[in-house]
Amino acid sequence: MLAIDGLGFRYPGAAQAALDGVSLQARRGSVLGLLGPNGAGKTTLISHLAGLLPVQRGSVQVDGVPLADSRRTNPTRIAVAPQEYAFYPMLTVAENLACFAAAGRLSGARQRDRIAACTAFAQLERFSNVRAENLSGGLKRRLNLAIALLPEPELVLFDEPTVGVDPQSRAFLLDAIRSLATAGAAVIYTSHYMEEIEAIADRVVIIDHGKVLRDGSLAELLSDGPMVVSVRAEGVDAVALQSFGEVEADGSVLRVRLAPGRSAAAVLAAVETQGVSIEHAEVGRHTLEHLFMSLTKRSLRDD
Repeated sequence: MLAIDGLGFRYPGAAQAALDGVSLQARRGSVLGLLGPNGAGKTTLISHLAGLLPVQRGSVQVDGVPLADSRRTNPTRIAVAPQEYAFYPMLTVAENLACFAAAGRLSGARQRDRIAACTAFAQLERFSNVRAENLSGGLKRRLNLAIALLPEPELVLFDEPTVGVDPQSRAFLLDAIRSLATAGAAVIYTSHYMEEIEAIADRVVIIDHGKVLRDGSLAELLSDGPMVVSVRAEGVDAVALQSFGEVEADGSVLRVRLAPGRSAAAVLAAVETQGVSIEHAEVGRHTLEHLFMSLTKRSLRDD
């Protein structure tokens, strides 16, 4: 459905491009997980799809039609559920839905049907007459969801939709978003929670500094790379393990990315010869978090 090819964008006066040759696809019936640290370009990409920024370089097409033309003929085809609360706090749930339905040019029976359907989908029936400012964090996120779905969009972008919610609300939101794709919508999901991406995404794109670093199915990404031995033990000499591959220390946990010809058993034996007690050990390939950190590095991003 959505095809982005070589998208580039530079803000006025910026030394570097916010997006530099980004290419990706979002397909109907699937969830695309979009990962990147702060400043990676995710917000700029979402702003393009929301129609807030022009395409400077490359192309963005929806079913083969340029995005700008597609939005002109059908402005509600793409919906964004933003990280911020996107409703009027002084209005009730029902009043917010009626307001945004009217803004989306829904009227009459069609408006009533969509409000009823979205209220039921987000399980907000009991809260219809509650002012939005008095809702819990989880209910506010569900109201965001209901508003985004009013026009029955074909592509829905979720930007950190579970921030500040309890585990039950998070599980509900993830199930609801997954069901949208099952029903045929294309979904783009951004989150800093790796376990959420692993739970619902069919494909994952990792971006940083405006470039796509990885793009593939979850299985493809996690099988890409060497075997990793993770050892939790106090007092291990990490330098002594460098002959087995790249060593990364994280507190009392050491991760060794095995070099060709090196075995996990040899690493464990080398640890034991140091006379330390191994509390826990596991062998496998990347977790999504390990892959993300190895690609984007560990330095803090404050912007």
